[in-house]
Amino acid sequence: MYMTSSSVGESDQNVSKKNAGYYAAELVRDGMVVGLGTGSTVFYAMERLAEKIRDGMNIVGIPTSYQAECRAREYGIPLATLHDYTELDIAIDGADQIDPKGFLIKGRGAAQTQERCVAAASRLFVVVADVSKQTPSLSAPVPVEVIPSAASLAAKMLSAMGGTPVVREGVKKDGPVITDNGNWIIDCTFAEIPDPLALETDINNIPGVLSCGIFAEFTEKSKIVIGKKESAEIMLF
Repeated sequence: MYMTSSSVGESDQNVSKKNAGYYAAELVRDGMVVGLGTGSTVFYAMERLAEKIRDGMNIVGIPTSYQAECRAREYGIPLATLHDYTELDIAIDGADQIDPKGFLIKGRGAAQTQERCVAAASRLFVVVADVSKQTPSLSAPVPVEVIPSAASLAAKMLSAMGGTPVVREGVKKDGPVITDNGNWIIDCTFAEIPDPLALETDINNIPGVLSCGIFAEFTEKSKIVIGKKESAEIMLF
């Protein structure tokens, strides 16, 4: 169990996220290479890592997105890439949904492809989330990164799998969301996802798809940290 002090005016959800992020940061040891995910809960982990760096800890961060890279630089976290390190000690990342078996849906930030690469390279995959992300079964739209020329084909094949695909539109930008890799995101809703691992494999095998947001293959090396208002705890699955 881990607990941080809260600031006046902080919402319960932000306190929960901070507890989860700080817990994950305490798993990082001097000399580690650390995958840095995208999202608000991971940024709390970066905040704590920055404090530890100022106290003398040496680490190298591998960001999963431009957003994560920019935030890490603001915090003074030294950075490298997967070209420099193909094996990481630990990766800290968030999730949009978490089911009781530790299966995840990620990708609301459109960074799931690079997040998958960093997770695959890591010995330990630490997922940080507040309690609102826990769900009895995965039900959120599944983000699918696809090269633009294959978007219509991918949408057709997703429909054949029982999904309802919709190209994600930009905010304050006309047209589709463009990922850091220069691709589009299709958000695909399924009435139910009884076998996340099988669906993940089927979607990732669609020609033109880089990666989907179902993360079901990393459970054996995952540690899921659930933040609450009072503390953070490891989820058992």
